[in-house]
Amino acid sequence: MNDTKMDEEKYKKAKKRVEDIKGFYAHLFAYLGVNVVLIVIDLIFNPSGFWFYWVTIFWGIAIFWHALGVFVINRFPSASWEKKKIAEIMEEMDKKTK
Repeated sequence: MNDTKMDEEKYKKAKKRVEDIKGFYAHLFAYLGVNVVLIVIDLIFNPSGFWFYWVTIFWGIAIFWHALGVFVINRFPSASWEKKKIAEIMEEMDKKTK
């Protein structure tokens, strides 16, 4: 593979990574904004009993999974890991054929 194709692939991967991160932050800010509005509505119309926390808890779980997918899980199968794994498997195959 030539350098231009490698650079193009790197650019595509980096762009997707940036889009994933932007998507997470958009999700997080929507979560925060909606929950602030729900808290205000709950305090105005039902100050004795709170119901907004159900939305906060379950949507918070979704935010957690989104963050896990973007910042933790998405980082494991990196290009360097793939190259190392391919080299490792090829080496094992060479040992079996000898």
